[in-house]
Amino acid sequence: MAREITYLSDVYLITCVVESGLADKIVDAATNVGAQGATINYARGTGIRDRMGLLGVTIDEQKEIIRIIVSKEQSNRIFEAMYLAGNLDTPGKGIMWMVKLDRVATHIPKDVMKRAKG
Repeated sequence: MAREITYLSDVYLITCVVESGLADKIVDAATNVGAQGATINYARGTGIRDRMGLLGVTIDEQKEIIRIIVSKEQSNRIFEAMYLAGNLDTPGKGIMWMVKLDRVATHIPKDVMKRAKG
């Protein structure tokens, strides 16, 4: 049986880097407005504010990195929901960005493909 790759286009990757402990709240907000899921990784980060520790010693901060792939139609709604849920308009809470992906491939159920082809 021949195998076939179906590529998705018009998809975006939203990446959000926040303080440890905020990821679940942000992912919940994203799924409430249509995101299908998320990947969360843990990391350490430093920044200008971190150098204000005892005697000027750098303080490492635990971070959570959230990545969500979304369709073009969902992208702005999900991005805004994540931004607001993470309080990213507050200094030091985190940063997020969105980039267009060239192509994405994953399993797509046959009934979904039939509906997409009309």
